[in-house]
Amino acid sequence: MLPVKVLVLRVEGTNCDIETVEAFQMVNAETRLVHLNELLKGELDLDDYHVFCIPGGFSYGDDLGAGKLLANQLKYRLRRKIEKFLSEGKVMIGICNGFQALVKAGLLPAFEKPFLRQEVTLALNEKGLFVDRWIYMKHEEECRCILTRNLNSKILYVPVNHAEGRFVASKDTIELLEEGGYVVFRYVDPYGRVAGYPWNPNGSMNNIAGICNTDGNVLGLMPHPEKYVYHHLHPSWTRFHLNPEPEGLLFFKTIISNIARSLM
Repeated sequence: MLPVKVLVLRVEGTNCDIETVEAFQMVNAETRLVHLNELLKGELDLDDYHVFCIPGGFSYGDDLGAGKLLANQLKYRLRRKIEKFLSEGKVMIGICNGFQALVKAGLLPAFEKPFLRQEVTLALNEKGLFVDRWIYMKHEEECRCILTRNLNSKILYVPVNHAEGRFVASKDTIELLEEGGYVVFRYVDPYGRVAGYPWNPNGSMNNIAGICNTDGNVLGLMPHPEKYVYHHLHPSWTRFHLNPEPEGLLFFKTIISNIARSLM
């Protein structure tokens, strides 16, 4: 079986890159941490990879808004490479700040091709505060995402850390997302029920925590699965019987397993 090759991007301000690299390595993906300049200068070829992952952090200090400057780099300097990459069925993943960048670059939900127009946004949290806590998110079994198949209706318990994570879109866009199976993850209570604050930590419309694109090979989510790949990272790991496998690790294992099967 061919190894799944993952490129994890970093720029000034990225701070979840090492955890993301380790998470992919733990599920046997051949992973490389790459600075954006290496791609822009042609020092490596994006075509050599199966997964292009943009991790969390504060790219360029979020000086013009969360993920905005990085989004412009993707849209105006890497656009042709990304379009070719995705046209071959390869995968992009954006976590937290990476999700913000994908949305603002027009890569999600990308109802139309080529990606040009921003169709949704991730706005300031409803309470106007930075949120740093653990949440439950439920996988939408009927979604069109090809990366999360076999998660079924699994509920994952993972952290969120963001100030601009409130998913916002027009009423018509929300209807398109819901009816078309673009919603991949939704904030829920411990029993898998859609609920308000604190279970929905930022006031996202329809409790949306993550979405995919039309082809199902671009995934973005605000929660941080890479921050729960070891049992001792759970806030109550010494008190409760935990699942045999941390939910964050399951997230990465599922993605890499689905990609590996497509390469056979």
